[in-house]
Amino acid sequence: MTETLERGHRARETTARYVAPFAVFIGFLALQAVLAMPPRVDFPLRVIVLAAILIFYSRPVIELKPRHLLASMALGVMVFVIWIAPDMLIPHYRQSWLFHNAITGAAASSLATGLREDRFVLTFRVLRAVVIVPIVEELFWRGWLMRWLIDTDFRKVPLGAYTPVSFWVTAVMFASEHGPYWDVGLLAGILYNWWMIRTKSLADCILAHAVTNGVLCAWVILAGHWEYWL
Repeated sequence: MTETLERGHRARETTARYVAPFAVFIGFLALQAVLAMPPRVDFPLRVIVLAAILIFYSRPVIELKPRHLLASMALGVMVFVIWIAPDMLIPHYRQSWLFHNAITGAAASSLATGLREDRFVLTFRVLRAVVIVPIVEELFWRGWLMRWLIDTDFRKVPLGAYTPVSFWVTAVMFASEHGPYWDVGLLAGILYNWWMIRTKSLADCILAHAVTNGVLCAWVILAGHWEYWL
């Protein structure tokens, strides 16, 4: 009996290490909607709190040594190209009712015009996108959910295990997280899922995701396409 309870406790703790950062990440989004914290408070607070959770709580399940460095970086750039391609190739593409409605919202930046030259705010916004978000999301989506959908005791399921249900449910849910960019979010989710299956490496998925977000941040700031920062 004691051994069973101990196994259950370890299973819950392992699950929490994968899920807690994402839960806090979503919690910050909900909190911001209610409290409307100033960006100079909100942005650094998110980075500091999430970084602390990742370092001091989730670190035992985080893999940070990619096995396919160049290929993962190339995949990250590919996802970036896919992300912006429809808007570059088709005028007013994102204004279609498919991407501009009450459910998905609209492709409009949440960053006020006056903050777009604020280096303090931009630094923390980029840090969140490039360092924090890839780890938080890959832990949840491909580190935990893809495996949990195969077996609720996901610890028995190796990274990169495949079933049609786990693959497509994770890809669709990942897409839904990206609002008016759900279409390219779905393609990104498919590619990241495929890369997890191919590499069996959480670190490679984190790196690919980080490169995508990093190049997108550069595109947003240097080319002025602020609508990608929802």
